[in-house]
Amino acid sequence: MSILNMPLIIQDTAAIEGDMGMMWMLISGILVFFMQAGFFLVESGMTDSKNAVNIAMKNFLDIAVGSLAFWFIGYSLMYGADMGGGFFHWGGFTFSQGAADLFFQTVFAATAATIVSGAIAGRTKYTTYAIFSIILTAFIYPIAGGWEWNGGWLNNTDGIMPAEFIDFAGSSIVHSVGGWAALVAAWMVGPRIGKYLNGKPVELLGHNQMYATLGVFILWLGWFGFNGGSQLAWGGDDATAASQVVLVTNLAAAAGALGALLLTWFKDGKPNLGMTLNGALAGLVSITAGCGNMTEGGAVLAGLIGGILVVFSMQFIERTLKIDDAVGAISVHGVVGAWGTLVIGLWGVDGDAGIGILNGGGAAQLGAQAIGVLAYAAWAIGLSFIFLMIMKKTIGLRVTEAEEIAGLDWVEHGSIAYPGKRQREIEE
Repeated sequence: MSILNMPLIIQDTAAIEGDMGMMWMLISGILVFFMQAGFFLVESGMTDSKNAVNIAMKNFLDIAVGSLAFWFIGYSLMYGADMGGGFFHWGGFTFSQGAADLFFQTVFAATAATIVSGAIAGRTKYTTYAIFSIILTAFIYPIAGGWEWNGGWLNNTDGIMPAEFIDFAGSSIVHSVGGWAALVAAWMVGPRIGKYLNGKPVELLGHNQMYATLGVFILWLGWFGFNGGSQLAWGGDDATAASQVVLVTNLAAAAGALGALLLTWFKDGKPNLGMTLNGALAGLVSITAGCGNMTEGGAVLAGLIGGILVVFSMQFIERTLKIDDAVGAISVHGVVGAWGTLVIGLWGVDGDAGIGILNGGGAAQLGAQAIGVLAYAAWAIGLSFIFLMIMKKTIGLRVTEAEEIAGLDWVEHGSIAYPGKRQREIEE
């Protein structure tokens, strides 16, 4: 082979890897898109059947209005030019840096909005939810995302940051932002009728645990695209790195499921399906920030702790804070999202070097992770409170008591998920 042909070979290789990277992002984005089906099945399965149509409509709304809002303004606020010290970005309306990246980032935005849906299921006005979904995908999530994924202030070590903040695929940016927004929404909307009796929580069983189980399997599958696609490239070292990301994602999910399963088995005498499902999701959220900076053993430990943490968090929010979260979204995404971000500062790695406080990296990375966790919590809670309070004072957040008892399917959409009525004849 002539040395004169080497530049052409290098160019051809780069072009192929570029095309493969684009295809990998598109496939990953399609997997993340499919997660909307998983969220629908989890939320509907864990709640009353009289609200299943409403939940379906909310999930379709999230991807529909989220796609348009993020295309029109959100992507620009996230990936446009720096307009204010790394806190604010802008590139003009319908700004784009490529169709593959725009699509991939769009489905992430829709995921952040869908997290809120589960926490306030069964009692929230559809119009109110629609408006808040637009606000979240167009403003709250994109502005915060630019702080990390577009060279924002969380990556600037000349300021207050002791090290660059790390959130590879969005434990804080996507999941905690959605989770903290869900916390505010659930608190402001209030608990479902019958949730508390004399101040004590009553378990309101979901209508189809098989739906919820299938939904978690779909989410687990989609997470391989969520995390693996965040490598944003394929070929050579990128292919190796993305493959490792998928591996540790799976390990953390398995450990999270096992952690919740064993804990509930020990506490209650029987392994609990609902908690096991949330444990798997907690394991996935636990590794989302650090999937590019975690050993296989570290991922297992992070997921295991996440699965245990979600059980205690759900009980604390329900029993102590008296906040009714219909599916555990606040704990799975908000609380465990914070854990998944902080754990990088405990035993994260950068290649072969430890960057965590427990594996020789010092306290700088943990400090940076803590600042990021607090910043995203303050942003999501503060902005959500402002917008939801405005809506509460104007159009209202909650349906009437009679409408809630009748079910949102009929009063909000004029339809029901399961038509027909079964009657059992009792022989005397």
